[in-house]
Amino acid sequence: MITDLASQLAVNVLDAKSLLAAFGVIGVGVVLFAETGLLIGFFLPGDSLLFTAGLLCTGSADRGLQLSLAPLLVAAVVGALAGSQCGYVLGRRAGGALLERSRSTRLHEGASRAQELLERYGYAKAIMLARFVPVVRTVLNPMAGALGVPVRTFTLWQVVGGLVWSVGLVLAGYALGSSVPNVDRYLLPIVAVIVVVSLIPLASEVVRSRRAAKTRESNG
Repeated sequence: MITDLASQLAVNVLDAKSLLAAFGVIGVGVVLFAETGLLIGFFLPGDSLLFTAGLLCTGSADRGLQLSLAPLLVAAVVGALAGSQCGYVLGRRAGGALLERSRSTRLHEGASRAQELLERYGYAKAIMLARFVPVVRTVLNPMAGALGVPVRTFTLWQVVGGLVWSVGLVLAGYALGSSVPNVDRYLLPIVAVIVVVSLIPLASEVVRSRRAAKTRESNG
């Protein structure tokens, strides 16, 4: 028991495989809840965690970390949906106070992107798109609450987006693990690709915003 406790305390929260080895499917639910519901969870690896967990449900994965698909899907869905709703409620009650207290530049940039998404694409599309953008999926939920997005509208689209995101990534990892023998040997490069791909929407938004700002300055 002491050994198990020590391994959990030594877990690397930025590494999906380390989290799964220490906490299993329960850890998936907790991490997704923290990442989507609490501003302090913006650094957690939601995308890579879901994909890696799905991959580890297959027989071709590392047997020491093999997970069960059904409990994993339940934990992922509950964590993702409950976290987003919690973030919305916090934002609705506390407004921007929690965000203002944070000194994280990355978090504030994510908040700006989240607000831009809501204003540019409308509530439904923004809430769904935010699920697939790291940091933005953390701050959009409280931003939606603070900006007065209707409860029914937010709940409907966060559930749709949350199901597509969580179930989709888990099943994508499961499908790859089922079709490629010993795929866990290539886990690190696969996770690296997932991280890069997940950052593309955020990077494109940053570039677009800077171009728009330069255009306004030149026209002004």
